[in-house]
Amino acid sequence: MAPRATCTTVIAAAAGLLLGASFFFQMAAATGDDGQGRYNAMFNFGDSLSDTGNICVNKSATAQLLLTFTNPPYGMTYFGHPTCRCSDGRLVVDFLAQSLGLPLLPPSKLSGADFRKGANMAIVGATALDFEFLKSIGLGYPIWNNGAINVQLQWFGDLLPRICGGTPQTCKPYLAKSLFVLGSVGGNDYNAMLFFGFTVDRARSYTPNVVDNIAAGVERLIELGAVDIVVPGTLPIGCYALYLTMLPSSNKSDYDEHGCLRPLNDLAVYHNALLQDRLGGVRARHGSAVRVMYADFYTHAADMLRDPARFGFTTAVTACCGAGGGAYNYEFDARCGMKGATACKDPWSHESWDGVHPTEAVN
Repeated sequence: MAPRATCTTVIAAAAGLLLGASFFFQMAAATGDDGQGRYNAMFNFGDSLSDTGNICVNKSATAQLLLTFTNPPYGMTYFGHPTCRCSDGRLVVDFLAQSLGLPLLPPSKLSGADFRKGANMAIVGATALDFEFLKSIGLGYPIWNNGAINVQLQWFGDLLPRICGGTPQTCKPYLAKSLFVLGSVGGNDYNAMLFFGFTVDRARSYTPNVVDNIAAGVERLIELGAVDIVVPGTLPIGCYALYLTMLPSSNKSDYDEHGCLRPLNDLAVYHNALLQDRLGGVRARHGSAVRVMYADFYTHAADMLRDPARFGFTTAVTACCGAGGGAYNYEFDARCGMKGATACKDPWSHESWDGVHPTEAVN
């Protein structure tokens, strides 16, 4: 029987979700010469690092009892109550929308929402690989069937009549003046493999498939009319409490000087290198007609983990919300939002909210 999975076990490891400097440089041009906002809207695709409610709206996708992040203390910092975000407050996508003068993105499955200024297709448990592919390699567990990238692209296509009229003539000009964020995604593909028995080397053998699907998603957005597309890489997953607790190694040499698992971080580095190569191919095919921007989550997250004090934090790996104390404060059966878990009083001093997702202060 497969182990039960929740928000904190089905998504990419997350902390230090600062967008890469190159991305911020590009975003500096987000306001036109006339002082008006450059973008009509923003559209986001991804997993729980950026899900603003789809997993809760789309309840048929998962068992309600797994939604621990719908319980306090999630949302305590900014919203004052749980909002279906896997954090104590806002996510990167929220800060980005606010910085661009756009409203917080409504989940795409929210009935009656106005999507003309943006929509969020991200959903907890999302993968880059299609569910049928995961089934073909023995990973056909329902938790991985919430909404792969191709499914999210279908959701977006279904919204186009409500966003811009639904025809290429009306939509392409509108989408050309919108910002698209595709990811971070891919972490759940590795979670599906690593938490269900694959070795790191076996998981690595599927990395080309993972990044090819991400690149194909970028191509699909360009076909629809997207011009500005941000594609974040994955994170140093070997440095986060969930992985350090659930995938420990008896080999001391597997840990680096910061206590991170080298094989997992090497997997993330390989993923990011291949992803950048594939994105380079997309740029070569389309030239100056589009801007495909890679956001280097890994480097910034690693910097914060190695020297938290430099960024104003007192702890890096230890979860603010969790149970068990110790170096990680993470217990699978007492995760944040569950009985037995408690939250720290100062989440702004922690990088990790629940052992895998970042605090609002990091976002």
